[in-house]
Amino acid sequence: MSTHAPEDRFASFEAFYPYYIHEHSNRTCRRIHVVGSALVLVVLVTAIVTRNAWWLLAMPVIGYGFAWVGHFFFEKNRPATFKYPLWSLMGDWRMFFETFSGKRKF
Repeated sequence: MSTHAPEDRFASFEAFYPYYIHEHSNRTCRRIHVVGSALVLVVLVTAIVTRNAWWLLAMPVIGYGFAWVGHFFFEKNRPATFKYPLWSLMGDWRMFFETFSGKRKF
C-alpha cells in the first residue's frame, strides 16, 4: 500500500492512516504532537473542573499549534489537517493512544 496521498480522496480512515503515519516520520514532530494532545486533555479537564467553558477555546489553539510547529519546523511538510481535517484529527488521537500504550515509539 502506498503511503503517499493520492489525487483522489482516501476511501476510509484505515486507508488514510498509513499516509498519516508517513507524514509523521520525524520523531520530534511526533513528540510535539503527543505533547500537544496531552495538553489538550489537560485543558479539557481544567474546563470541566473549573466549570469554565472559556478553557475550551484553548483546545484547538494548543492542539493545532503544537502539531503545526512540528510539521513546519521539523517534518517540513504541510499538515494533513488542511486536506483531511477529520481523518487527521482521528489520526492524531490514534497516534497519541498508540504512543501512550507503547505501540509506537515516543
